[in-house]
Amino acid sequence: MGQALPRSPHLARTPAIMPKGAAMSFIDTIREDIGTVKTHDPAAQSDFVIFLSYPGLHAKWMHTPEHWLWNHGARGPARVLSQVTRFFTGVEIHPAAQLGRRFFIDHAMGVVIGETTVVGDDCVLYQGVTLGGTGKECGKRHPTLGNNVTVGAGAKVLGNIQIGDNVKVGGNSVVVKDVPENCTVVGIPGRVVRRNGCRIVEETYNRDKHRESMPDPVEEQSRLNREGIRKNHQRIGDLEKQVATWNASSPSLPSLSISSFSNSREIETVGPVPIRHENDPAGTQ
Repeated sequence: MGQALPRSPHLARTPAIMPKGAAMSFIDTIREDIGTVKTHDPAAQSDFVIFLSYPGLHAKWMHTPEHWLWNHGARGPARVLSQVTRFFTGVEIHPAAQLGRRFFIDHAMGVVIGETTVVGDDCVLYQGVTLGGTGKECGKRHPTLGNNVTVGAGAKVLGNIQIGDNVKVGGNSVVVKDVPENCTVVGIPGRVVRRNGCRIVEETYNRDKHRESMPDPVEEQSRLNREGIRKNHQRIGDLEKQVATWNASSPSLPSLSISSFSNSREIETVGPVPIRHENDPAGTQ
């Protein structure tokens, strides 16, 4: 027998040659996956309909021979077969990715799973999910998902990060840092809003420690607006000081105020104040 091919460390989770009897048969895997669909999808019908009409299952089942080919050195055919699967299912799973048991992709359109991704057992992905890299890393550059992780529609989990067990990632979130177990993550960039069933009012986030955070043009414009308001307040304060100095140095001239310049270019003077007598309620000058 030939010597087994060397495998990278991030693929150590699945042995190149499974011991006899250790792996589930493919038929048992299909039955288990159909049961998973019934657990997670209230619209699921009969086993036969599920078998024929769930492209997420088809992509997962096709990944089994693709992963076997990749681990045994036939990487070209594995990649070609994965692209055929992508064409028919709308799901792109790299042949080197490691998928756990009872893994379910619901609706299964536009899902991308990168080469060094590791997915635990009982995980659920929805349409539009990306388990990808940031483009800046080499080697292990894709996320590792624990067990019982749910990633909502359109969410992106990027980089060599760890997502703990029982984590829920909200739809359209962008997660770029590690998430501890039993948490719920939402937003761009993703922030923890619930941990161990308790809501977190404010999660500390240090931008300087997380340079990989995505740019936020709305936040940048808000910062510029706040800076402009601060400068305007400072200018108004300087004008008020100048007006006070003018009034103090020229008591014989009409008094000035900031409001004098608001609606008119001319300075309005205040006439003599009427003098009221006890017997003249209307007042006389």
